[in-house]
Amino acid sequence: MASETTTDRTDTESGTKSELDSGPEPGSESTAASRRERWIGEYGSLFVLCVTSLLIVLLGGLVQVSFGAFSMTLLEAWGAVFNPDVLLNPRAWEAFLLGAEMPKMGDRSLIVWNIRLPRVFVAVLVGMNLAVSGAIFQAVTRNELASPFILGVSSGAGLLILLTLVVFSGLSTFLPLIAAVGGAIAFLVVYAIAWQGGTSPVRLVLAGVIVGTVLGSLQTALFFFAEDIGVVQSAIAWTTGSLTGTDWEQVRLALPWTVLAMVLALLSSRQLNVLLLGESTARSLGMSVEKVRFALSGVAVLAAAASIAVAGIVGFVGLIVPHVVRNIVGSDYRKLVVGCVFAGPALMVAADVGARLALSPTQIPVGIVTGLVGGPYFLYLMRKQERMGEI
Repeated sequence: MASETTTDRTDTESGTKSELDSGPEPGSESTAASRRERWIGEYGSLFVLCVTSLLIVLLGGLVQVSFGAFSMTLLEAWGAVFNPDVLLNPRAWEAFLLGAEMPKMGDRSLIVWNIRLPRVFVAVLVGMNLAVSGAIFQAVTRNELASPFILGVSSGAGLLILLTLVVFSGLSTFLPLIAAVGGAIAFLVVYAIAWQGGTSPVRLVLAGVIVGTVLGSLQTALFFFAEDIGVVQSAIAWTTGSLTGTDWEQVRLALPWTVLAMVLALLSSRQLNVLLLGESTARSLGMSVEKVRFALSGVAVLAAAASIAVAGIVGFVGLIVPHVVRNIVGSDYRKLVVGCVFAGPALMVAADVGARLALSPTQIPVGIVTGLVGGPYFLYLMRKQERMGEI
């Protein structure tokens, strides 16, 4: 009897072990479902953010191409956007992207493709650049208040571009490079002022405010040397950040630098994550902190400069967007940079719709709209968080 009981127990244990060992094999439906759940948990919020941002850009683009002095219905506007005679015409794209002679097209297509759509594309590029630039600066300085606007980069790039417009107009072709040099010099000055055996978030912000104020005063002084009233008016519009009058020339000017900056930012996401761990941890992992910090700062300056060269100084985008994306997807820069690439254009396109249509027929600079949105949001951050500065 005891022998039978022992045998039954042994058989039961063997059967249980056999059932456990015969669990879901790799590649089974259960494993695929588990992987799918993990992917949704890790990247679901990023996917929703990207899709929502794309929808905002498309909706904003629909509004932009549909309303204006030459009015057309939504169907007429999108019929012009998807006109195969333009969309599938190599000569048209050669004219858009390379500056060749524009082929003949109907009035609606000409207005949509040559005037209204380029403005949307420039807004996309500007939002992308400013958002990613702000995200990089926040990681490099470990300061959640950092942005191209607050750290003086915008003012430095703006001063050299304004100097080019007023004094050296023949160099306007090189505006992105000139803006990059101005932004880099301004950031180096800010960093040098803040350095006292190291930097701190508070010193960096204060140094950025000081440098930005001084460079802003120099920008104002340059207006007195401009003899052409047209140059003065365009410079004033430019210093407030405006997309009025943008066309394919601005798209051609910003596109290559934007692509380069976005690729470098995406490739640098691992280094950005390591920098967030702190200097001692980064060094223990074999990182040359100062070299990486300045290299990444160069990428951020390039992105900001490409934006400033075509739209002027647009404030708060580089501060707002990284915060919003971080609250949604977390602090992992592999997701944060991608989120900024999508969310930045959504904010800029939406702001430009308001700038163009809120007081129609009068158009206000888009920098005013981003400032009106960014200021209250900045105050909201200050009230919400007890500690602000380090991240």
